[in-house]
Amino acid sequence: MTRILNLTILLMVVFTLQGCGVYNFTGGNVGTATTFQVNYFQNYAAQSPGSTIEPNLDRDFTLALQDLILNQTSLDLTTAGGDLIYEGEIIEYRVAPMTATSNQTAAQNRLTIGVKVRFFNKTKEDSDFEKNFSFFYDYDANTLLDSVKGEAHEVIFERITQDIFNASLADW
Repeated sequence: MTRILNLTILLMVVFTLQGCGVYNFTGGNVGTATTFQVNYFQNYAAQSPGSTIEPNLDRDFTLALQDLILNQTSLDLTTAGGDLIYEGEIIEYRVAPMTATSNQTAAQNRLTIGVKVRFFNKTKEDSDFEKNFSFFYDYDANTLLDSVKGEAHEVIFERITQDIFNASLADW
């Protein structure tokens, strides 16, 4: 009786583990791709009215996108000839007042970052795209942007890079 029980438990464990092998908990579907490249995202935000240039934003965003794809897939990062190619520009970096106080002054400011992305998949036809992605971070109007910039960029990059990942590799 114990032998049958042990055998049953062993079979259940094997089938459970085998069944988990087909799922990717990040939702990424890389198909037959083995490599990806993220070309340097140039910062053209100053060309958009009301936007400014933030030093090193282009480098930081490029690295954030590379890190997210490395962490959520088994793809290898390459500098040229990738199966999946991400490229684009930072097109917006804007701070605007959001809510007003009774004294008609800003109570909150909003930092918005916008990115134009072109995605090319050499292994899967009809999955290429060109899209704009943006997100924001609200902060107290009495606070200087410099004091919240690190956290703001982290929050915005996390959202935008995940949106890019979902648009390019998630099959929902």
